Amino acid sequence: MILENRINRRKALTSIVKSSLGVGVILGTAGTVTTACGNTEKQEGTAGEAKKPMLMKVGCQHGSTSKENLEFLARHGVFNVDGGNPKVIEGVGWDLEDSYRKKEACEKYGISLDAYHLPLTSVGIEKVATPNIMLGKSPERDREIEMIQQMISVAGKTGIKSLNYNTIIHVILRTGRTIDPTRGNAEYSTWNYEEALKRNEPKTIAGDVSIDEIYERITYLLDRIIPVAEEYKVQLANHIADPPTPAGFRGITRWNSPDVFEGIKRFAQLYDSPYHGFNLCLGSTAEGLKNPKTEILPIIKWVGERKQIFNIHLRNIKGGWNNFQEVYPDNGDMDFVTIIKALREVGYSAMVMPDHIPHHEDPASGLQGHAFAFGYLKGLIAAIGSEA
Repeated sequence: MILENRINRRKALTSIVKSSLGVGVILGTAGTVTTACGNTEKQEGTAGEAKKPMLMKVGCQHGSTSKENLEFLARHGVFNVDGGNPKVIEGVGWDLEDSYRKKEACEKYGISLDAYHLPLTSVGIEKVATPNIMLGKSPERDREIEMIQQMISVAGKTGIKSLNYNTIIHVILRTGRTIDPTRGNAEYSTWNYEEALKRNEPKTIAGDVSIDEIYERITYLLDRIIPVAEEYKVQLANHIADPPTPAGFRGITRWNSPDVFEGIKRFAQLYDSPYHGFNLCLGSTAEGLKNPKTEILPIIKWVGERKQIFNIHLRNIKGGWNNFQEVYPDNGDMDFVTIIKALREVGYSAMVMPDHIPHHEDPASGLQGHAFAFGYLKGLIAAIGSEA
């Protein structure tokens, strides 16, 4: 379908009756977003000009809302979290009372429970809890969407600001690990497209799926859940497919491939709702760029000025399109000082999360890696914020 006919899609939608909630919702025009003109941008550091305030905060999505994990986060000064998800009531959705319990558990430590993950995750179509949505199978997907609607309502009732989700068929794709002896034999998760082709792995149960079919399935879902998100004032934050790949890899053309920036623009412009946006993973985005250090900045600016960044995954890589390693925040190709400044300039105010931390043989590897990343990001944010 031609993009120009999709941008104002929301305005053409009629009332959608949500059978699981028994409520009809009409999409309005209050969410219209305008972008800033690049010609009027002021240069940071101009004499006499006050720098913008630092509004973002370090967050976390690993672990849970257990006492042990919350104490670990509080000890490291992390007071905003994605709590995973409440208990699932089979055939219904999330347990409302369990969501309240999670929120109360966080509040005991001064931690704000800001987000959950919908059961549209990066585990791949064969393992995801709601497979028929991205397989495009009706009527099975309609029942799954009703559960998603119920989950959005639980999030809204318990004060959860954002719901992170994925619209993918392939699992996260990697070809191995690379050992770095200069960082204590840390292991970097690695992707090499040529190596992947040599493996000649089979297609998924979805078979061949074109880019237009991917977008049809995405819009079928969003047409039915954005009205609910607007009613309950919950942001829907989509994570791009990881990694971006050449078109048709193992039968699938990902929605953000092969040009990751154009894919982000196409997805962003499907709706003009303030509840439609991104869990903007800068690591995954960088994986689709030839020069991540410079090419990531206009993406942050474009999405940020549209106020469609609801969450940030901040991890660094070495390399880029078709060949990269996931490394520590201080030894990759992207400059995190410049990135934090770019996020500040667009007024980003939500969580910045480390993720995909490198591993090593020490049993405490995961906690060590997160502790390092938390401190690194908190230091950057504090230092840059002090300039304001």
